[in-house]
Amino acid sequence: MRFVIWIGTEHPWHEVAETARVADETGWDGIYLADHFMANEKPPGLGPRLEAWTALSALGVLTAQARLGVLVSSNTYRHPAIVANMAATTDRISDGRLVLGLGAGWQANEHLAYGIELYEIPERLARLEEACEVVRLLLAEERSSFDGRYYHLVDAPCEPKPVQARLPILLGTSGERIGMAVAARRADIWNCWGTPETIAHKIAVLDAHCEAASRDPASLGRSTQALLYLSTDRTALAQLRERPPVMPTLIGTPSEITEQLASYDQLGVDEFVVLDRTLGGSLGERLETMARFLEDVAGPLRG
Repeated sequence: MRFVIWIGTEHPWHEVAETARVADETGWDGIYLADHFMANEKPPGLGPRLEAWTALSALGVLTAQARLGVLVSSNTYRHPAIVANMAATTDRISDGRLVLGLGAGWQANEHLAYGIELYEIPERLARLEEACEVVRLLLAEERSSFDGRYYHLVDAPCEPKPVQARLPILLGTSGERIGMAVAARRADIWNCWGTPETIAHKIAVLDAHCEAASRDPASLGRSTQALLYLSTDRTALAQLRERPPVMPTLIGTPSEITEQLASYDQLGVDEFVVLDRTLGGSLGERLETMARFLEDVAGPLRG
């Protein structure tokens, strides 16, 4: 299993850069950022948010080993032809380490604040699938023409091409009827939030969609994340367990977290993403927990 650190873009840039540098040097497999401009709150979440793609390109220079990605870019925010060119350039900057994360879009307050249309869910998903076609075409062909329902290209270039011969597309989708079917047809990696129990069910659905698309399910990578609380303080852990979870959450000592992650591994999950928001309040605390996670939790599951 691979392990990715998801760095919050609400942190000051120097903390984002230092977290990424340490993650890269200590052996984290990947570094992800979120493509959001504000918190998901009402009234609109104020407070700083670094723009993800700009920050990611800088991390491509500051790091050397870890995969880099945005988890995930809302398809509503940028035309897919622009995304293809951004992805190709970022892959060049990082010497072939980009994972292109895409999603249909969901955060209503951002769309309202910026006057960006948030289509009904069926149209969002149809646009996402067509965007995947556009991106893949531009990344592969010298010149591309495309006449879709939502997007159109006329002899369009995308140069220079990425370093990677096939730049991986990660789709973040959880809808079992349509969204996961799009992932089965278009993604190299599928991502969804979930506990082991949830992911077990989702993978069964995903495999069925792959079979319907005449695709080998083993050819589609599986990535997931949950909020992670790692501690040796059993009193603090007991208090955390008493709170009703609002999101998929893993709570425990290093050995307990290893056991929970082993459940994902047994399901065929290739990648687990750790959000840094629950790792500590200060940069030093977060870096210390990251080191403890690699040393005491991830070791038996690496590979």
